Amino acid sequence: MKLHTATLGSLAAVLCLAAAAPLSATVVHFTTPLTGAAEVPPTDSKGTGTVEADFDNATSQFSYQVRYSGLTGPAVAAHFHGPAAAGANAPPIIAIKALASPIKGNAKLTPDQAKELMAGKWYFNIHTAAHGPGEIRGQLTPP
Repeated sequence: MKLHTATLGSLAAVLCLAAAAPLSATVVHFTTPLTGAAEVPPTDSKGTGTVEADFDNATSQFSYQVRYSGLTGPAVAAHFHGPAAAGANAPPIIAIKALASPIKGNAKLTPDQAKELMAGKWYFNIHTAAHGPGEIRGQLTPP
């Protein structure tokens, strides 16, 4: 079988596109439990919660939903913080304005924020009057 130059060129283009496919956009899903034991310092809170978040690396969009219950009182603040490993504290990155559960929102991340998130250096916590530094917390770690 004889291949024409045009056919070889088309075949090369298809192979190049196929090789580039793994570089396409992906959405990374995070599921993180919120507990008093994960807070720094730990609390004896019976409160619990869950963060469900998605990061789209093509658009840098970060979307999240947080559900919680059982806190010692109403939430007075909630934030995504970073960069910090589990067991360490860091300043807020994303402040939450509407605190009622479920909390839903999104943000566009900077390249540095995206790197920190994907390195597992972000956490989420909820603050109450009884636990000003934070009552429950969870570290966002990529799958």
